Amino acid sequence: MTPDEAITAARALPCWTAVTAAAPLEGGITNHNIKVMDEGRAYVVRLGTDIPEHGILRWHELSLSRAAAEAGLSPAIYHHEPGALVIDYIQSAALAEADLHDEATLMQATDLVAELHRELPKHAHGPTLAFWVFHILRSYAHDLRARGSRHTPKLSGLLDEASALERAVGPVQMVLGHNDLLPANILRGADRMWLIDWEYGGWNSPLFDLGGLASNAALPRDAEEAILTRYYGTAPGAALWRSYDAMKCASLLRETMWSMVSEQTSQIDFDYADYTDKNLGRYREALAALQSQGHLTS
Repeated sequence: MTPDEAITAARALPCWTAVTAAAPLEGGITNHNIKVMDEGRAYVVRLGTDIPEHGILRWHELSLSRAAAEAGLSPAIYHHEPGALVIDYIQSAALAEADLHDEATLMQATDLVAELHRELPKHAHGPTLAFWVFHILRSYAHDLRARGSRHTPKLSGLLDEASALERAVGPVQMVLGHNDLLPANILRGADRMWLIDWEYGGWNSPLFDLGGLASNAALPRDAEEAILTRYYGTAPGAALWRSYDAMKCASLLRETMWSMVSEQTSQIDFDYADYTDKNLGRYREALAALQSQGHLTS
């Protein structure tokens, strides 16, 4: 779907009374996002179908979007139908990596993650998927091999590393998480922050969201310590650091392999090859740091 086709599809939804404007929003690498003005009110239309290779099922995204809206974490849902989700437009700015290098902003984002983990399960109901990153990595490797990916020679080594990371993570506490904490999925409004994009939501370790928040913003070590201290209410000990660092590596590896798969399957106009290379470099750097601490066994 081209941007013009996405605008046409958004304008054609039956929920409108008198559309006065429709234009694409920046971002969105698994869907098209269109801002629509209708009778003086602004909405965001998210257009996208199921993407089985990434575990994206729109019924599940809708369910968690509803729960997040009820919990006050996300904008309210205005309309939905197969292939389209319409939510209230919030006057806000999506965070960038640099924003999370500001201490006050980072602590506010960490508090938002903690609120998510506390409150979302109270509002979710019906079937809810798990998001176990190590299963996802193995599934991605299977698909990449089946499709003859250019990355196939790397896969055996990456899966061996993933197995070592899974052992290093150890037992986990389960929370209902977001699992895609790119800075752009956190919106800063006039007096609060919001979370958007629930495509990958599901049960997981809280360390995946915390590690994803840090790795996606390339945070330094002191900022990571501040996140963990803020979230858990005490300074992290050696065991928590080991689990956190391993999960952070897994988060980076998942983002890398997600992009490898998207290189072959996505129809969105986005440079996935460059995104793969960027995240693979970050993963290698984080893995080397973990190995240097002697926290990874073969």
